[in-house]
Amino acid sequence: MKLLETSGLTKRFGGLTVIDNLDFGIEEGEVKGLIGPNGAGKSTFFNLVTGVLLPSAGKIKYDNRDITRSKPHQVAKMGIGRTFQMNPLFGDFTVLENVKAAFHLRPHSSLFDIYFNSKVYRDNEKQIAESAEEILAFLGLINVRNELAKNLSHGYQKILGVARALATRPKLLMLDEPLGGLNPEEIDFFIKAISNLRDQGITILIVEHNMQVLDILNSVSVISFGQKIFEGTPGDMRQNSTVAETYFGGVI
Repeated sequence: MKLLETSGLTKRFGGLTVIDNLDFGIEEGEVKGLIGPNGAGKSTFFNLVTGVLLPSAGKIKYDNRDITRSKPHQVAKMGIGRTFQMNPLFGDFTVLENVKAAFHLRPHSSLFDIYFNSKVYRDNEKQIAESAEEILAFLGLINVRNELAKNLSHGYQKILGVARALATRPKLLMLDEPLGGLNPEEIDFFIKAISNLRDQGITILIVEHNMQVLDILNSVSVISFGQKIFEGTPGDMRQNSTVAETYFGGVI
């Protein structure tokens, strides 16, 4: 079953068409890549799905619901989490505090509970802290949980962005260029983390330029100027002459 599906999705900025009649889908439990050069429309696609931008035409369905005109907070509550190329972290918060802060979609304590430090408030805070620790342990960040986010390496900051997204308990996790700017050791660490998420059955959509990500993908869509030019397995993509010649100099 398709967890996310778009039909005829189009986005224009004035006379410029960035997403052009795009039909796209990702199956539940799948890890899928969305690949294309700079300016292909990948980040615009993410922004359309998550409600940051409204489409000029077409429909977006998620979990059998029409979310075409949903707002970002509504999309997040439905179970779509995302990361950004530039992680919006709290630099002066610790790693643990950053993840705890991302639990904003969880039930809040009332002002009364907070002011009077009620049992409801204490239990809620304990649950958030325990859940945050579990996420950090799962992603391999538990040993740096007390470090300030601004002091982390770029790779660890990227993983922390994923941890914050997981705090929303997403059914679909959308990763925007997670390997960008990472060194080889950080890339290996990040791919292992994504593999762990895949093994937990989380549906993952990845925008990425680094072809090392192909090793963990079930399928790939390639777009150019907002139009899909290929869809299939990573192996088939490697053999596709149009994709190879256009983006990879003839060899993938």
